[in-house]
Parts: sequence; C-alpha cells; structure tokens
Amino acid sequence: MIKTVWTPTLIWLAAAAAALVLALAAPSESTVMGRLPSTTVERLDQQRLASDLSSEGSGRTLALVAFHSSQRGETESWITGLQLHQSPSISWVRMPVINDPGNLDTRHAIESRLLARYTGPEARLRLMPIFTDREAFIRAAGLSGAQHAGVLVLGRDGSVLARAEGEFDSEKARALRMTLMSQF
Repeated sequence: MIKTVWTPTLIWLAAAAAALVLALAAPSESTVMGRLPSTTVERLDQQRLASDLSSEGSGRTLALVAFHSSQRGETESWITGLQLHQSPSISWVRMPVINDPGNLDTRHAIESRLLARYTGPEARLRLMPIFTDREAFIRAAGLSGAQHAGVLVLGRDGSVLARAEGEFDSEKARALRMTLMSQF
C-alpha cells in the first residue's frame, strides 16, 4: 500500500528534475543563432567601432559578409534586391572577412587594395573589413561555409538575429527585413 502512494510522487519528482535539467542545458538563442566575436574594428575611413554596430533606429545592422572577392556579385544582388542605396532606414555594411595575415604590412596592403576598389566616401563608410580566422568567424556566425556570401542581421551586441546565404532571394529578404525592423 505504501509503495503505490509514493510511486506517483516519485514519478512527478523525477519528471520535474528532468525538466529542470533540460531547461538549464537547453541552448540559448545566441548559441543557436550565433554571435560575432567581440572585436574592435576600424572602418577604412579610419573610424574605430566597438561591438556596438549601430546606434540608429532599432540598433540592428545588416552585414553583407564576403569571404572571397568572387562573391561581390552575391553581395551586390542583396544591395540591389533590398534597395539598400535608396533605403536610409536600413543600417548596413559590407563586411569582407579576411584571414588575418598576422603582419601589419600585409594587412595595410590588403586595406590599400580595398581602398582602391571602394573609392567613394559612402562606399568606404559602409566598408568594415574583419581580419580574423575565417573558419572561426564562420562557426561563430552560424554560417554553413565560405562558398557563398552571408547576409546577417546583427544586434548591437554582435548577436546574429537572422541569416541568409548566397544570391538574393525575395522570401529570405522578407524574413531579414522583418527582423531588421522589429523592435524586440
């Protein structure tokens, strides 16, 4: 008789303990979606930025991430598709991710090539090269690899709120725009 009284109580306690363990072990949104490494970046117009990517609007920034110069077409498709040059409500940057050469002279040579490619003041203002371990960046941002350009919606703290890869796609663009414009 005592055994049957304690059985439901023990089952309930075991279920509650399992739920508590699962709640503590569950991944957070930032571990699922990704988070850019905490770094200080210098745009090519020589303005230093901390991890606070934007102080305008919702504080979200669209980052067009390229790993190779051959991906310029993919990033341009997003600029055209989202009409970024005509939409001042969207804060956006080009973010070439370059394997850190570990040498200041080589890094300056790479920056010089980027400056030669992006000559206008607005183009340079939107250019934010990242010198880092490319594979570590890909993992941290939750991207599938370096085969395609990535498009990230970033929170002020560098958290990845949404992502897409490859050429412009209207369905993906709609989801990115909703994330960019949402307040929470």
